[in-house]
Amino acid sequence: MTLLGTGHDAGELVITITDAAKAKLIEVRDDEPDADRLGLRVEITDDSGPDFRYDLSFDVVTKAALTDVVRDHGGLKVIIPADDVDRLQGATLDHEFGGLVMRNPNRPEPIQLGALTIDDATAVAVREVIDNEVNPALAAHGGFITFVGHDAAGKAYVTMGGGCHGCAMSRMTMLQGVEGMITGAVEGVTRVIDATDHSTGENPYYT
Repeated sequence: MTLLGTGHDAGELVITITDAAKAKLIEVRDDEPDADRLGLRVEITDDSGPDFRYDLSFDVVTKAALTDVVRDHGGLKVIIPADDVDRLQGATLDHEFGGLVMRNPNRPEPIQLGALTIDDATAVAVREVIDNEVNPALAAHGGFITFVGHDAAGKAYVTMGGGCHGCAMSRMTMLQGVEGMITGAVEGVTRVIDATDHSTGENPYYT
């Protein structure tokens, strides 16, 4: 017999999973070996931007740590690390436009920019990519980004303006497009952080 911790299958749900998301997740899970033993692990992997980054993976439920929270969502077990419970409380996992979308009312602590470099060779290279590649691509959506600076850890900070400021798709645009364009072209830059306060945009996606 496997003994589970008090956080397993007890108490209220931490997140909501829509019917569309659950159907898709169960479909994917059922293609995995030992599908009946698997649960969906939902973790926050990064909190250095204005929104969390997440990792979703299938894991054997009985291998969940005693501190993990495990909940049954109508045939789909969901595993959440104890450290992420408060930060995921009230979130909704949905499936739309062909992908999974996490809507989380919680946000990371505000970004503390500190001392950033704005005038070395790396800064020049980032600006060139933004001016010649990124902003021409974003212009089609009425948006643009502005380079704020970079730190010693390889993070470049930008803000978004125009149609990208407050746009519900801006975070996706950043993660899928802008970051790849900059990190792929500028040696030493490994992350691009969106430092925009999107709650002040015309179409704020935090509300």
